[in-house]
Amino acid sequence: MFAGLMFLSAAVTMDSHLPPLKPWQGESVTLMQEKGPLTTDFELSGGMRSPNYEDTMAFVDRLVAANPTQFKVQTIATSSAGRKIKMLVANEQGLFDAAQLTSDAKPTIFIQAGIHSGEIDGKDAMFMLLRDIATGKRRDILSKVNILFIPILNVDGHERSSQFNRINQRGPVEMGFRTNGLNLNLNRDYTKLDTPEVRGVLKVINTFKPDLYVDVHVTDGADYQYDVTYGYNPVFSSESPSVSEALDTMFKPVIDTKLAKMGHIPGPLVFVMDKRDFKKGLAGWVATPRYSNGWGDLRSLPSILVENHSLKPYKQRVLGTYVFLDGAIDALAKNNQALQAAVKKEREFKPTQLVVERSYATEPDTLVFKGIKYTRSKSELSGQAEVAYLGEEESYDALPIYWQKIVKKTVNVPSAFYIPPAYSAIISKLKLHGVEVLRVKGTGPKSLTQATVKDYTFAKVPFEGRFRVEASFDYKNITDVDVTGWYKVSTNQPYSELATHLLHPEAPDSFFAWGEFNTIFQRTEYMENYALIPYAKQMLQAQPELALEFDKKVREDKVFAKDPEARLNWLYKRSPFYDQAYLQYPILMAFEKPSMEQ
Repeated sequence: MFAGLMFLSAAVTMDSHLPPLKPWQGESVTLMQEKGPLTTDFELSGGMRSPNYEDTMAFVDRLVAANPTQFKVQTIATSSAGRKIKMLVANEQGLFDAAQLTSDAKPTIFIQAGIHSGEIDGKDAMFMLLRDIATGKRRDILSKVNILFIPILNVDGHERSSQFNRINQRGPVEMGFRTNGLNLNLNRDYTKLDTPEVRGVLKVINTFKPDLYVDVHVTDGADYQYDVTYGYNPVFSSESPSVSEALDTMFKPVIDTKLAKMGHIPGPLVFVMDKRDFKKGLAGWVATPRYSNGWGDLRSLPSILVENHSLKPYKQRVLGTYVFLDGAIDALAKNNQALQAAVKKEREFKPTQLVVERSYATEPDTLVFKGIKYTRSKSELSGQAEVAYLGEEESYDALPIYWQKIVKKTVNVPSAFYIPPAYSAIISKLKLHGVEVLRVKGTGPKSLTQATVKDYTFAKVPFEGRFRVEASFDYKNITDVDVTGWYKVSTNQPYSELATHLLHPEAPDSFFAWGEFNTIFQRTEYMENYALIPYAKQMLQAQPELALEFDKKVREDKVFAKDPEARLNWLYKRSPFYDQAYLQYPILMAFEKPSMEQ
């Protein structure tokens, strides 16, 4: 069996199964060097290979040795397998710690590569750019910005390297795996914070306070002409619309112009509605806070998600990333003051309602799009019509695009959340998110709102290592709750939207939805019939209205009437012995105008 598999692997070339390519020779090839100081492994291989973890870290050390007055390396976290996750800090004056760097007048760009370690373009592109800084070719860069750079975030997945990790990606020859050593996708971890890798990223953001966050990926999906696509939540769906508008008007023109000048085709970050029929239209995705750019949007942290086109050669993608990052640096240096004004405006805004879930529009918008010709024919293997891309240009004047414009769920934003002290792990995560948490010293407000689970469904299979839960809730106002010693999260703070997404139980990426409160679904105290029956008789005699309600249910609900356990549970639930915490969401909410309809 294994011999046959090895023979098959040897017989199939690495891209013979992929769509045909048009030849490319952009001006950006002049950025490469064949020899000389700090020539990268990518360049030495003619743009085909990316170094392994050991060689990558050795090159980081070589960069620092070549320019120790402006470069320094720091360890931001350690992976589950014990590998160090390193970050290079670059500053013109040699200001390397967070306090020094945040006091520098120049803006700071934070560039992250390898969150999906098979998508490693950002590492090799930044190594070339940092080499050009170190050797004096690009001395202008550090006169404009400070740089934080993580060459490999997913270090364990990076070392699960193979020629066969991504079937629809052209290079590098060997690439890492999508998930980390525990098979967790780091770009689904920005709310629940299960991984040391993403916790390390949040610590960097909290301490260094970057002005722009760039996360470099390689996309999946259809074939098209664009080689560098990128985006952020659009203005209509952003919780930081002023920031999105600034990226649209001040950053995108600079980046796109530079890419086009160097022979690349920049495009929008979109996906397809039907991968087997491109003409059915595009999907305009809005990132939720589990993703880097969705989380950044809630933090009012200008965040750009780069998705290079997987079907373009590795050499072309890496060079496009270099040009993109060069353009982003230029745009940040020129427009930082206006960008910071937009950030300030968004962090001062405190919404009373928040959209937490969206769905795709039923009627599309349209856009001009540079596509690739394709045919559709029935496959003998799948038994259905499949697409075959032909490698020839086809432009669309009005391609349908379905944006996530329909508001599916909105929640009222409380003035504060109150968290019991037993949930210290939640407190730690909130602080890591940058959310301000205070210990309650007084008794708190007189009236609070409690959510009670009405109906719930657990996922049948784990997602990202967790069994997620969906639920509907009843809300009630409760009074005279002593919250002394509890934790208060006010929404009158810069990250009010993020706090609400994390703590409101109806938000799809909340701690509740990720299973942090699954113990409330457990009943751990039970009744014995010999004790309940005489007590229930006394209870019904003392409460005639309850007796009438019980009799009515027995008469009208035949299934209930024939189920002894259901009858006794009904009575037990209405006794003072019943577990009052069962199905009660433990985090209480304060509203300016208490209401039972949240």
